[in-house]
Amino acid sequence: MTRSSPARLCLAVLILVLGVGLAGAAPLRNQLAGHPSPYLAMHGHDPVAWQEWNAETVARARREHKLLFISVGYFACHWCHVMQRESYSDPAIAALLNKYFIPVKVDRELNGALDAALIDFAKRMNGTAGWPLNAFVTPDGYPAAIILYEPPGQFRMTLESLAEHWRQNAAQTRDLARRVAGQPAAAPRAAKPDAKAVAAATTAFVGASLRAADTLQGGFGHDRKFPRAPQLALLLKLQSERPDRQLAEFLRLTLDRMAAPGLHDPVNGGFFRYTVDPDWATPHFEKMLYDNAQLALVYQQAATTFKAPAYRQVARDTLDFMLATLATPSGGLQTSTSAQDGRGREGGAYLWEPAELRQRLAPDEYALVRRLWKLDAPAPFELGFLPVEPATVPAPERARLDALYGKLKAARRSADLPRDGKLSAGLNGLALSAFSVAGKGVPRFERAARRLYAFIAGRLMVDGRLVKARAGKRLFPAAELDDYAYAIQGLLDYSRAFADDDARQLADLLAHQAWQSFFTGKGWRREARPLLATIRPEAALPDDATPSAAAVLIEASRKLASANLRPAIRRAQAWALPEVRDDPFNHASHLDALRAAWPPGR
Repeated sequence: MTRSSPARLCLAVLILVLGVGLAGAAPLRNQLAGHPSPYLAMHGHDPVAWQEWNAETVARARREHKLLFISVGYFACHWCHVMQRESYSDPAIAALLNKYFIPVKVDRELNGALDAALIDFAKRMNGTAGWPLNAFVTPDGYPAAIILYEPPGQFRMTLESLAEHWRQNAAQTRDLARRVAGQPAAAPRAAKPDAKAVAAATTAFVGASLRAADTLQGGFGHDRKFPRAPQLALLLKLQSERPDRQLAEFLRLTLDRMAAPGLHDPVNGGFFRYTVDPDWATPHFEKMLYDNAQLALVYQQAATTFKAPAYRQVARDTLDFMLATLATPSGGLQTSTSAQDGRGREGGAYLWEPAELRQRLAPDEYALVRRLWKLDAPAPFELGFLPVEPATVPAPERARLDALYGKLKAARRSADLPRDGKLSAGLNGLALSAFSVAGKGVPRFERAARRLYAFIAGRLMVDGRLVKARAGKRLFPAAELDDYAYAIQGLLDYSRAFADDDARQLADLLAHQAWQSFFTGKGWRREARPLLATIRPEAALPDDATPSAAAVLIEASRKLASANLRPAIRRAQAWALPEVRDDPFNHASHLDALRAAWPPGR
């Protein structure tokens, strides 16, 4: 027998004392039944004793000396549903989680800062990230390990291994997690912006974009294809200012491929989240409010840049989809539709069997889709075929396709799609920008903008402050930086579109609150009171699926022209420039804000 070190003996005594002290502690119970978040509610009857993410849960992990198991997902996520069915409904796996961990279930759309920090950890540790995102976090708030989807057998072994490792090596695990987190950065780097520096960064951005461009299929990269709206928006602005043949060809190719069946749904309208292939042909079937709101603006901008009415029609069709599918009687818009239909089948609302097509379509229409959709080949999906089209469709066939898409839409197969009914301040801010800008001049869209403004100003403001979301009868008060930034931009766009000074004044009020809550001497924080130890201020937040909230707030505040915010705006701009120089492609929104303050030729 080897001698134990004093540190190990102290640790053993501490664990023994904790165990004795907790012998009479109330057992964990699943807290999520009936939760107003549809994602959390669907876990409300799991045998896992899910807790909500809050200070009380973290305190319990400290008292019981247990790792937190933080599982992050969202309602529209297909693999989140799969892992629930396979693992979180399994009593044996639940027993492991309940005995050795403090299990926490998180809706990423309610805890964006936590999600962003864990995504960053996953990328650094594993080289990849996604959802479901399952993190093992020490009681003092440092991520120690992270996994994505795992099948039940592998997941059970992971839990057993980590539980044993924590039992044997808790102190070392804590120390390693702290070392991996690193020390907080000192002060952000600063560089004085001027027209020359911003012009050089713009050139670097265009070069980085073209290097990442897929010149054969459009979009960026050669694997899965995401609609990179912040980058496309800036490239379209640059093309408007100084037309370039190579850039124009790439942008048109990308816009055309995204608007074709695949990423875009020609039957029900709207854009899917992304495609799992580089050809824009095989979608991941969830539809998000944030994608559709941004893409309506991108296509509106493209219509102006290229003087192409077809792109304006895409923008308007997208707004119509948002109204038909996500709008509520309150005026607010819901967050998403699920990748799974009401029977739990991935893509079930969008895939067609030949027999049903033959029944619903005229013989000549069926002959057309039989040829275009290659119905004589084996079905590419378990549930059938997805509408597809060649790159160019002759005008007569285009008219016939549009007519038969109308017939298929009349089947209302998407009517029973599960929806995430949360009404988010940030996402509704994005939607308000879309209806105010892309919908200007169209009565039904202008009415929607007015209803949405009234909803934000009346239902998402409590005691003079913005709330994060409404869900059912519950308010989620802890609005984060992205909620403020997108809501402020939406209010500003609305005030400019409708000459509404009240909306501008509300934007100004929220801007002052946002700078006070989220901008510090060390950079931006995404939430006001983080519980995860690794959520630290950042000099300039990068773009993600949505534009950088920091960049949006900087530019909106500059337009509001509040004198007392100017020093903070100048400091934030100076901190942003080095980050833009280092990685212009992923800081497109910051570059856009810098270019607005230091335009070409200034």
